[in-house]
Amino acid sequence: MIFVTVGSVFPFDRMIAAADAWAAQTGVRTLAQIGRSTYSPRALEVVQTMPLAAYREAVTSSEIVVAHAGMGSIMTAAECNKAIVVMPRRKDLGEHNTDHQLDTAQWMRDRPGVFVAMDEGELGDRIAAARAVRQAAAVPLAADREMIARLKARITDYLGGQR
Repeated sequence: MIFVTVGSVFPFDRMIAAADAWAAQTGVRTLAQIGRSTYSPRALEVVQTMPLAAYREAVTSSEIVVAHAGMGSIMTAAECNKAIVVMPRRKDLGEHNTDHQLDTAQWMRDRPGVFVAMDEGELGDRIAAARAVRQAAAVPLAADREMIARLKARITDYLGGQR
């Protein structure tokens, strides 16, 4: 089973429609958490929202995860040892209020187990690549010491040197 998720805040009809077309073409069982989508999938098994336990179970029992380029989805896939295909929402298409998911997708692009589809035309190929490799997403689940030191320095500077 493939698990598709759009997160819990914004709908992502463009990705759901592309995943639906892929599932219809391939016949692969695909469960999708679609949020407030206005698109009505035909080939996907659909739930609007999921409690956290059900979400983690869907990720754990899936072959791969397909998601928006949100760090929560990426980290969950990594924690559950799953490959992930990410497709970023775009501000210019009204899918989000910033383009930070484009930045996240670019940053994650070369990590093992993370497959980036920059648009719906690439989604099917990235799903096929992830299914062929099935390598867990290699994402650090904690910040390294250098990053923590930089954050501490910025916070200290922001507070005017006070602790």
